[in-house]
Amino acid sequence: MDAFISGFGLSLSLIFAIGAQNAFVLKQGIKKENVFIVSFLCAISDATLIFAGVSGFGYLVEQFPMLQTFARYGGFLFLLIYGLKSFYSAWTMSHELKPEGETPRSLLKTILLTLAFTWLNPHVYLDTVILLGSVSTKFGELAVVFGLGAMSASFVFFFSLGYGARLLAPLFKKAIAWKVLEFLIGFIMLTLAFVVLFS
Repeated sequence: MDAFISGFGLSLSLIFAIGAQNAFVLKQGIKKENVFIVSFLCAISDATLIFAGVSGFGYLVEQFPMLQTFARYGGFLFLLIYGLKSFYSAWTMSHELKPEGETPRSLLKTILLTLAFTWLNPHVYLDTVILLGSVSTKFGELAVVFGLGAMSASFVFFFSLGYGARLLAPLFKKAIAWKVLEFLIGFIMLTLAFVVLFS
């Protein structure tokens, strides 16, 4: 149980900080749009990367820095564009939670955005593949149990965030609250874009 709890606790502490992915899940949760698929994709992506780390693929990532370079510049462009889009929405639109006439984002677009927020973030590779992967080696034969604990934390966190966000829905019936959220998301995205680029 020590290995499982250690994996759970370390993984939870790494993903708990507010980031681009978490902000996106929060927004989808408030809108109640494709919450299950967004939460599941984030969790299963994390689990895949954690499995890769525990299986020793962190070594390969270190040996092929082009993977990190691609993630860095791809992530920067994606976060920059999405952040500017959020600022534009906060500045020009006057909308409530589900304004009349607004077309919800298609399932395919939601899936692609969710995957982009995860796989174009170079920090996710450092946290899951390299950091969790390297810590798992300290548990020897119990490294798999450590990894299962880390994966469990991802599922608990993302589903809690996605479905817990609906508690904020009454607040976002006011247009000003939605504008503030869009602005904050834009700020987070732009900040992270330059953190990713220069880190």
